[in-house]
Amino acid sequence: MKKLLFGVAFFITVSGFAQSKDEQMLKDIYTSALTDSKCYAWLDDLSNKIGQRLSGSVGAEKGVVYTKQQLETLGLDKVYLQEVMVPKWVRGEKETAYILDKKSKISVPICALGGSVATPKNGLTAEIIEVQSLEELETLGEAKIKGKIVFYNRPMEPENIETFKSYGHCVDQRYAGAKEAAKFGAVATIVRSMNLRLDDFPHTGTQSYGDLPKEKYIPTAAISTNGAELLSQKLKENSKLQFYFKQSCQQYDDVLSYNVIGEITGSVHPEKIMVVGGHLDSWDLADGSHDDGAGCVQSMAVVELFKKLNYKPKNTIRVVLFMNEENGGKGGKRYQELSQTNKENHIFALESDAGGFTPRGFFFECDDHNFDKIMNWKTLFEPYLIHSFVKGGTGSDISPLTSAKIVKAGLKPDSQRYFDYHHAANDTFDAINKRELELGAATMTALVYLFDQYGID
Repeated sequence: MKKLLFGVAFFITVSGFAQSKDEQMLKDIYTSALTDSKCYAWLDDLSNKIGQRLSGSVGAEKGVVYTKQQLETLGLDKVYLQEVMVPKWVRGEKETAYILDKKSKISVPICALGGSVATPKNGLTAEIIEVQSLEELETLGEAKIKGKIVFYNRPMEPENIETFKSYGHCVDQRYAGAKEAAKFGAVATIVRSMNLRLDDFPHTGTQSYGDLPKEKYIPTAAISTNGAELLSQKLKENSKLQFYFKQSCQQYDDVLSYNVIGEITGSVHPEKIMVVGGHLDSWDLADGSHDDGAGCVQSMAVVELFKKLNYKPKNTIRVVLFMNEENGGKGGKRYQELSQTNKENHIFALESDAGGFTPRGFFFECDDHNFDKIMNWKTLFEPYLIHSFVKGGTGSDISPLTSAKIVKAGLKPDSQRYFDYHHAANDTFDAINKRELELGAATMTALVYLFDQYGID
């Protein structure tokens, strides 16, 4: 009995010591991030000195050089580039569009969707027909679609607290709208921007022609939410309304680019790899401070903070700044391909690609046993108001990554303002709050620390 009591007491003492040690480490991480992190200055440079970083652009090349140089200043064990071939799509001159209502000509803000073909040199004019979904398009059929511009006007659902759910429920019209409309003889498509706010910023994003032959490709553009509201109202007044737009975008052959990688070699299990990352490319309308400059500098801050705190991880910590998430996902796919070739063992991967807003928690992809283990750490985060630990999708760049056994996580910031900026010209550095950005970096570092300490089962 005495031995049993001693064993229980010993377990409680050890557990209490571990809890106290972890609480102190998290406190040190948050203190360092909020008082002495470089992540905000890094993002300032990335956004304001380099700017847009669309795959295949000069800006993307400069982003690779800059982040590699900054990782090299941290005293990591390795910093290197990983070659990846990426698409090169160029927007061309600024797009123009008009609602042609009898004798009036009303200008509306549009932008070409990524990967779109150009209109004819002098633009394109046609009757426009409004639909709410791909299903409605199919119901109307060729008889009512042929020769017209299809206007997809399904808004993001405002009732969802999780705004990514609203995004997921309407992004099909942007991604596949042109492909499906072309099948019924449409000459172009105009898509309502993926935005919960009414404003004058058109939001770009990737779209796909799927397996259509190139001669069937039609131009496609996004219209601002205010523009969509106006266009819809004008169509109610005149169903024979015409629409004009002009864009000069062009797709070139793939070009060479790079994933940027830095790592601290594990002191106990160097063969076990833990990845933390974001995507270095951005759309070309702005500098992509939220999408995803924030995720890149937060990921860099993880190893920066470990070095400053003199923390020597048991497992190898690898920062990966992926190229080409926005219009192809080639960086994540290439990373996984080389991981398989090199027979690497990844046990954990964390991605930040939801903006630099106040962190609320994490999404996890794992089995129930590991999720129960993770939930035991929740109390460590509650003093920092981090309380949402849920299962769900974690990130597109780490999505292809496979290993014998791996847990994946995605940082979950407050999402209420994210789609005000996502893929639009206002996704600039002035939309970033320094403290929120640093809190996200600290939260990521804390989770990486806990996985490094306790591993996965």
